[in-house]
Amino acid sequence: MGKLEGKVALVTGSGRNIGRATVLRLAGEGAHVVVNARSNQQEAETVAREARDLGVKAVPILADVGKKAEVEALAARALSEFGRVDILINNAAIRPHKPFTETTDADWELIRSVVLDGPLYLTRALIEPMVRDRYGRILFFVGDGAISARGSGRTHLSAAKMGLIGVARGLASEFAPHNIRVNVVSPQHRYAARQSGVVSGSPAGRRWHPARAARQPRRDCRDLPVPGR
Repeated sequence: MGKLEGKVALVTGSGRNIGRATVLRLAGEGAHVVVNARSNQQEAETVAREARDLGVKAVPILADVGKKAEVEALAARALSEFGRVDILINNAAIRPHKPFTETTDADWELIRSVVLDGPLYLTRALIEPMVRDRYGRILFFVGDGAISARGSGRTHLSAAKMGLIGVARGLASEFAPHNIRVNVVSPQHRYAARQSGVVSGSPAGRRWHPARAARQPRRDCRDLPVPGR
């Protein structure tokens, strides 16, 4: 029996890469999963099928996390299918780079809607059942590059990501008494794996796979004591 047997997990942006690997890690621990992709039904169906092959229930749902109505529909569908979501992993993101002086209002609105607003709205839609059940695990993926802000063209992205860290800190403090743990996961850039699925980047020349980055969310979602309890 897996350590997450019977739990229900929703992972945004889980049609590929780290999101997909995270879904399969959680499914391997026994969690039923909601697979989310923005528009690629085939990707979502494929990941859901892989999860079902591990012996759990899996539901693919298309939703653009940058659109509030779709985020709320995603939450409603997940609750309709399973009655609750125990584990929420906010993974979906976009990473456009652009010089600050060339960043338009539309650029900022797009970044903020996907990176900050979407996770906030989704968490708000799902946290009340967690409070009711006195159990919840919420994770926010925040890339290492957004925190370090190395290089150019990342100002708007870093601003939104740092806002997300603030959301996580506030939630962690407010909801710890309800047995809800909130964490930030910051995989380094080499985990991001865009096209090949495996990318290089470590000083030792090792090659990394998204499945390695998925280990931390799996650990964070297990039934460990909530700090301060």
